[in-house]
Amino acid sequence: MSVNLPQHNTNDQEIDLTQISKKIKSFFQGINTLIFNCIRFFVKNAVVIAILLIVGFSLGMFLDKTQKIYDHRIIATPNFGSTDYLYSKIDLIQSKIREGDSVFLKEVVGIRKPKEIVKIEVNPINDVYKFIENKSENFELIKLMAEAGDINKILEDNLTSKNYTLHTITFKTNKRTNDSETVQPILNFLNQTDYYEKVQKETVRNIQVKMNQNDTIIAQIDGVLNGFSNRVNGNQKSDKLVYYNENTQLNDVIKTKEMLINEQGVHRVQLVGLNKIIKDNSTTLNIENSKSINGKLKLVLPILFLLSFIFIHLFLKYYKSQMKKAQLI
Repeated sequence: MSVNLPQHNTNDQEIDLTQISKKIKSFFQGINTLIFNCIRFFVKNAVVIAILLIVGFSLGMFLDKTQKIYDHRIIATPNFGSTDYLYSKIDLIQSKIREGDSVFLKEVVGIRKPKEIVKIEVNPINDVYKFIENKSENFELIKLMAEAGDINKILEDNLTSKNYTLHTITFKTNKRTNDSETVQPILNFLNQTDYYEKVQKETVRNIQVKMNQNDTIIAQIDGVLNGFSNRVNGNQKSDKLVYYNENTQLNDVIKTKEMLINEQGVHRVQLVGLNKIIKDNSTTLNIENSKSINGKLKLVLPILFLLSFIFIHLFLKYYKSQMKKAQLI
């Protein structure tokens, strides 16, 4: 028994395939026409395009040599709990730069060429190991906060990061600068504070008192050890058998002396960094900024000029076609 398929279904399929074939052919023809129009446009306007590219490249070369941006970094330690003070002072300087207040920057801050400074900011150096070093309470805090959320977000959070030891003060200028023109004036401005100067004096005094007390205790321990050593040597010379009590606190005394010596070393290092409220640890100047379009204008401007020319050409063509349609109505 034979089955005859409906004739109209076969015809519909043939029509659909024909239409798809026509659309594909039309699509490729459109691409071919577009490529040809682009080539014709560039050939027709070759002289204008060449002039725009040359002018853009030349102007970009000139601007790259004259309009440079330089980065400068100061790695600093805010002492005596002055981190928030540091950030507020840097924000104040940045607000004056944004306002163009050259008088404040020159007279109050002391920057010799205030118009050359473009931007200033401060950011923490994320060093969690330094944050928890010899500070069990900080370690416990990090553990507790890590249980409540993403540890990376917590470490980068403002409240956490502001408590890191080191911070980077970064500022930008449109000319080369040196230590005396910008760095020292900024640091002097940051260190001018009556409150933290008093805190500094008391902190340094407390450390010195502690060191003097430690030296006295160490001397006393040395006296005890010397006396014990003399007794031992005297007994050995008399050829008498001597028994020592294993429960003596001699080991504890020696450990105490070792602990005090280590503590004295820590205090000496501390005093090196406590001579300033905002202590500058290192400075790097005049790093040429190559981010964004800085130093790349010789490439950016020719492309920008060319795209602008193409946009104007397309806009005029569109405008003329719409005007013709409007006239026909």
